[in-house]
Amino acid sequence: MDRKQLVDAIFSKKSVLCVGLDTDVTKIPKHLLQEEDAVFAFNKAIIEATKDYAVAYKINTAFYEAQGLKGWVSMEKTLNHIPPGIFTIADAKRGDIGNTSEQYARTFFYTYPFDSVTVAPYMGADSVKPFLQFDGKWAIVLGLTSNAGSADFQLQQCGDEKLYQKVLKTVSSWGTPENIMFVIGATRKEQLQEVRVLLPEHFLLVPGVGAQGGDVDTVCRNAFNKEAGLLINVSRGIIFADSSAAFADRANEEARKYQKEMEVFF
Repeated sequence: MDRKQLVDAIFSKKSVLCVGLDTDVTKIPKHLLQEEDAVFAFNKAIIEATKDYAVAYKINTAFYEAQGLKGWVSMEKTLNHIPPGIFTIADAKRGDIGNTSEQYARTFFYTYPFDSVTVAPYMGADSVKPFLQFDGKWAIVLGLTSNAGSADFQLQQCGDEKLYQKVLKTVSSWGTPENIMFVIGATRKEQLQEVRVLLPEHFLLVPGVGAQGGDVDTVCRNAFNKEAGLLINVSRGIIFADSSAAFADRANEEARKYQKEMEVFF
């Protein structure tokens, strides 16, 4: 999916909602465990319940890889069930160099045809550039995260700027706003403002809304641009909002609630 298609989908739905399919098999409603593929049965119901409000789905590959071969099968079935016109993210946080990085790119762009994959930039340009060689595909690079450990490296001073600021400026020069997004945590408005000044045109994938303490209003007021420029990810707050047989109905309600909060910024 290219940038124009993504922007069109966002403005059509008046939404920047990304639903995170961080499907922990231990949290799936118990009645689904009798299904042949409980993870896919859960994801299918969530997708059907939220597809009218979501412009993206983020599949956290760790929850599927941990299940071995059957987890990869569940992930592929989930990816194939996401309707056309909705942006797909492999949240795999890959980061290596040379032909290894090329193979990771082929994995998530060809074998499993996601629109994008999250990438760790610590090893530098030759760990990111292989992901930028595919038309209509995106590298979503870790920029500033909202976890406590971000202080260990990202927030450290590096000359006259913070390390995360140097990363954002450097990585953005390796590609364009047409093929690079950045992961930016949602919990501090000052940092959202700083990032938007540094990256006025790039899309930002923003986790941390909901269970982690961020909120839609803060993110949109401080980082929305003329093409929206945001994908706000919500995982637990939607997919695990209810553990009963009514889980899909509740997911629908929560997704709709988030979309209504976003709508006012269009």
